[in-house]
Amino acid sequence: MTEFTMTVAGSPVPTAGTFDVVNPATGEVYAAAPDCSREQLDAAMDSAAKAYRDWKADESARRDALRQAAGLLMGASADLAPVLTAEQGKPLADANMEILGTGMWIQYYADLQLGREVIQDDDSAFVEVVRRPLGVVAAITPWSFPLILAAWKIAPALLAGNTMVLKPSPFTPLTTLKMGELLASVLPPGVLNVVSGGDELGSWMTAHPVPRKISFTGSVATGKRVAAAAAPDLKRVTLELGGNDPAILLDDVDPATVADSVFRGAFANNGQVCSAIKRVYVPEAIYDSVVDALAEKARAAKVGDGTLPDTELGPINNKPQFERVSGLVADAIAGGARAAAGGKPIDGPGYFFEPTILADVTDGVRIVDEEQFGPALPVIAYRDIDDALARANATHFGLSGSVWGADAERAGQVAEQLECGTAWVNTHLAVAPHQPFGGAKWSGIGVENGSWGYYGFTELQVVHRAKR
Repeated sequence: MTEFTMTVAGSPVPTAGTFDVVNPATGEVYAAAPDCSREQLDAAMDSAAKAYRDWKADESARRDALRQAAGLLMGASADLAPVLTAEQGKPLADANMEILGTGMWIQYYADLQLGREVIQDDDSAFVEVVRRPLGVVAAITPWSFPLILAAWKIAPALLAGNTMVLKPSPFTPLTTLKMGELLASVLPPGVLNVVSGGDELGSWMTAHPVPRKISFTGSVATGKRVAAAAAPDLKRVTLELGGNDPAILLDDVDPATVADSVFRGAFANNGQVCSAIKRVYVPEAIYDSVVDALAEKARAAKVGDGTLPDTELGPINNKPQFERVSGLVADAIAGGARAAAGGKPIDGPGYFFEPTILADVTDGVRIVDEEQFGPALPVIAYRDIDDALARANATHFGLSGSVWGADAERAGQVAEQLECGTAWVNTHLAVAPHQPFGGAKWSGIGVENGSWGYYGFTELQVVHRAKR
């Protein structure tokens, strides 16, 4: 799987230019990806527009195609997973799970049944509310979970009758390109076009006159630019942006017990999850015990190349993010924070960073106030729950958060006061195809997943039949 091509109108498309994709475990170039030209993007948009006319007309055919796509992807995990590990860095087992999850998400939507809604049926009229597709959707995905986050967009959009032009991150385009090649065998030409390139390509897509919707997952800064680009044409947008998720531990938790779950909620995918725990608020009375328990977990975690069977945490995906995490940790330590575990890059090739627990840190420090998106977790002491909630909510972010306590009812009452899209109780990162996911404040506009995610790829239409 060393050759990678774009898919436009159901066919592989070569490009005049390419760009390098780096293996983050080695820091060396792994492969060359095709660099889409403006003319090729126009061709992809035109292909999607032409395919839309027939694709929207047959719901049964759409469901059948999605079921075939789900099965095809799940059957190809052995071939796709090594490519995903090479470009993203995650352990091979996690790469396999992502590919299987991608198929599962598509299968969920293939089977999702949503009927018309009758809002009036009397002597005067029969009135229904129906959902109509939008047209062509431009989708842009991040480097953290290239395939499954693409499925969050592809599956509901295609089920609704839209067609799509999809652009993966330039840091992780390869597995998505392979997915496009695979799905061309079960989707009609032009229904799903996959192109690759850098930030310039993303700008072309968001400003292009053809798409009626942009679905973007990525940073807050880029999300704001996407929204601005969509505004002149009144394109619909779904923006799933960054998070700075707080976890609040209540005073009745057992530090040794809760540490394992909190660590996994913070360090999944090496901390490179938009809704991972990014800061932990702990009562003063148990602060030291929690810090020690988390530090023990961090020191025990096996960091290494994702191809090695005992690896738990891989590298940071790319050099700019590696430098950002390094800078945030160094800034915190220079300001008086204590590295209870980790605290620095790992010597050697690749973008490896020690799993880091930062103690004696508080709000106002960059790694607390900003989104680190990497293997470093600040732990902050608090005196009372009102103080913890106020500090947890004092941010522009609002993606998700969690509250942990032996009394689940009490923890739930606290969780409902978090200003975020998802509030978990005694768990974190619990996402599922049927559960809506989105953010408050700067963490996004709209939601993905479930029927709500499907509705985001539709327009309402009222069909009013007079009876008189």
